Amino acid sequence: MARRPVALVAAVMLILEALGFVLLNWILSIVVDHQQMSLAGLKPGAMSVGAWAGGIFFGLYLVFCAVLLARTALRDRAPGGFTRIVLITCAVVQGLLGAFAVGLVGWPAFAVMMVVLAMIVLTLVAYGEPKETAADGPTGGGPGGEAIGAAAGPA
Repeated sequence: MARRPVALVAAVMLILEALGFVLLNWILSIVVDHQQMSLAGLKPGAMSVGAWAGGIFFGLYLVFCAVLLARTALRDRAPGGFTRIVLITCAVVQGLLGAFAVGLVGWPAFAVMMVVLAMIVLTLVAYGEPKETAADGPTGGGPGGEAIGAAAGPA
């Protein structure tokens, strides 16, 4: 199956998206600063710094998600619990960004966001749940594979 290339391409797309998002927020901070815009009494300098800081924070989040995808692809193993949760949040954020992008930028941006969303979801589904290791014991958790709390025989 093509799960490794999909995860690697998704990682590259997330890095490009992070760079684009940081660049967009940088431009937004310059515009806010030059136009002396304010919102609800905030100073233009605070709004400019806020836009820049938000862009950097979100860009780092996307790069972190890209690193997790790349690590998953390079190891060719299912992502663990924390990694899986972060990638699920990344997929949700992609969906929300796609919804905003269609109104602000247009349908082509929406299509790109949905392709990245699809690659993240495909990576999560293709790898499935993490496999249990030998140290975890047999499935079911009890000795001999019985479910814990299950009756040992007829009563």
